[in-house]
Amino acid sequence: SPAQGRGAAAPDGPTESERAALVARARQGDTEAFGLLYDHYAELVFRYALYRLGGDPMAAEDIVSETFLRALRTIGAFRWQGRDIGAWFVTIARNLLIDQARSARHRFEIPTADILAAADERATALVVPGPEESILAGLTRRELLDAVRRLRPDQQECVALRFIEGLSVRETALAMGRNEGAVRALQLRAIRALARSLPTAGPA
Repeated sequence: SPAQGRGAAAPDGPTESERAALVARARQGDTEAFGLLYDHYAELVFRYALYRLGGDPMAAEDIVSETFLRALRTIGAFRWQGRDIGAWFVTIARNLLIDQARSARHRFEIPTADILAAADERATALVVPGPEESILAGLTRRELLDAVRRLRPDQQECVALRFIEGLSVRETALAMGRNEGAVRALQLRAIRALARSLPTAGPA
């Protein structure tokens, strides 16, 4: 299940042309091709749902199942336009979450502070992928979470998806509905804002 494989986000997945071929086959009713799309994107949908649900893995698993069931029913109507089909899966998940929130009569947008608190309770390891983010590497979870809470909402979401949920830039772009360049720029602004807000290290 996606929850069991949470540490591995399948970086070596199909290329864009391979994804297009899988989509074409899946649209013709090829369940094996659809299964390969599931294998590649279930983790992304799970992490997106986990973030939006404040860290409830069982509820996130339910959203993954419903997302791909709905996708299987409707993929025949999907039109490949060069856009990553992962964005379509995330859109389905987002719509399911909105429908779920409406039926439960509570707000869909969980306050980011609550999401970060839930992440803190899960004690998920921080994911710090590269030298650009090295400023975050020496922080405790508490220091990072406290600093993230002071960022703008879009910066909070970017940092939470990238460094708490461990999504790649491409996956974060799909989850946020932005292009990769916009996510990189947002991430850089967020890291700079974090750097300005961090306490200066003093003598031990």
